[in-house]
Amino acid sequence: MATAEVPDPYVNFNFLVELDNIARAAFHEVSGMDSTVDVIEHREGGWNTTPRKYPGQTKHTNLVLKWGMAGDTELYDWHREVVQGKVNRRNGSVVLLDGAGKEVARWDFVRAWPAKYTGPGLNAESSDISIETLELVHEGLTRVS
Repeated sequence: MATAEVPDPYVNFNFLVELDNIARAAFHEVSGMDSTVDVIEHREGGWNTTPRKYPGQTKHTNLVLKWGMAGDTELYDWHREVVQGKVNRRNGSVVLLDGAGKEVARWDFVRAWPAKYTGPGLNAESSDISIETLELVHEGLTRVS
């Protein structure tokens, strides 16, 4: 009996983030790629054992981007625009790559804008990389491939 070869799962450290008109080379971490559908419960007459359950609104968690602080300030500048009252929404993608750099999965998000910026925690006794964080609010996340 022949055994089927089980493919190795993809590693989670080889990815990139694409954003309209922002050229940020690398990110340390991306999280928040999830969505939840609210459940609406409705009691029906004559059906007393359990309520009927229907899908409600879909809610998307904010995307959290973390990167090693460098000389570029494009993402901070985008957040600063929002602080000053100019909301510039952008579309983007999170792209997972295999070991050869080939795209294996893509999640597209739409109408995003930065709701929160966090600067690096500084510590004179540490040799860690300074990490900046940007939290993106968006209106939809779709796995394309």
